[in-house]
Amino acid sequence: MENVGRTLVSSVLFLDIVEYSQMSVSEQLGVKQRFNESLKVALDPVAARDRVVLDTGDGAAVTFLGDPEDALFSAMAFRDATRELPVRLGINLGPVRLMRDVNGQINMIGDGINVAQRIMSFAVPNQLLVSRSFYEVVSCLSRDYASMFRYEGARTDKHVRAHEVYSVGGNVPASRRVAETAMRVAAPSGMSGWLLQRGLLGFQRSALLAAPLLFALFVGAGAALRPKAEPGSAGQVPALRERATISRPAAVASKPGSAAEEGKPAPGAAAKGIVRLAVAPWGAVFVDGERIGVSPPLRLLELDPGEHRIEIRNANFPRRIETVEVKPGGDVTIRHRFR
Repeated sequence: MENVGRTLVSSVLFLDIVEYSQMSVSEQLGVKQRFNESLKVALDPVAARDRVVLDTGDGAAVTFLGDPEDALFSAMAFRDATRELPVRLGINLGPVRLMRDVNGQINMIGDGINVAQRIMSFAVPNQLLVSRSFYEVVSCLSRDYASMFRYEGARTDKHVRAHEVYSVGGNVPASRRVAETAMRVAAPSGMSGWLLQRGLLGFQRSALLAAPLLFALFVGAGAALRPKAEPGSAGQVPALRERATISRPAAVASKPGSAAEEGKPAPGAAAKGIVRLAVAPWGAVFVDGERIGVSPPLRLLELDPGEHRIEIRNANFPRRIETVEVKPGGDVTIRHRFR
């Protein structure tokens, strides 16, 4: 496997048969056989190259190298098909390193799998829990996905490490898989059929071919409509989507016809300052207690002058908190790598 020896940020599903060690040998054989068969069926929609399965004796750990939705769907399918088995499930998104063990087989190490096991340990039989890092990624993909999660609060493991967990309810959202299956079955042959099939990153090939043309049209339209730059503006930071502007409006009544009423800055108003973010691998950004976004892609904050509390969170690591003094037109950089 080409990913051996690399550290990847992956979704990890950890499964555990409750009180497996207290069963008789014959009971263990029967339960584990049903467990393995159900897990195989649940993982069948995921390509073999996109997953690594590790048998843990009383359960299993599965690393998903592709779409994080695969981990969610597989876990829900397994849970719904094994109601009679006392199995706990936990999912985490974090760093995992693939390596070969003494037998030459693929093995997994890293905080991603360790936290997945901790999340699983907080579950009751037939319950699926996920970490905050996994929730924040998957809940952003679809409003339907976000409605399946319920916040269960913070839990502390045996190493006195806190984890925020979410339970997953409902049934497997089969609409996407059904739609994909129908598309493959109904797709015509030839070039039209090839265009309807999925390509890189799961997008339809027709969309991938059309994307460069649409991008060129947007760039051309933007260039035509862009106003000319004022003299002396070359050094200004462009307003990109990876920027957030946070304003704290003053509680001052405006008179009719005043600059404030017309949406213009008041005379003598202080210019904002820039706070640059360099966060790896990612972190949720809070400014003065208010969530602003996730960095990356968020890289620039425009803040009013004064003291601000910047907090960066990654559910798998301790929080980074900095208090910065923003000056009018000033530029401050915050660098942090979660490790």
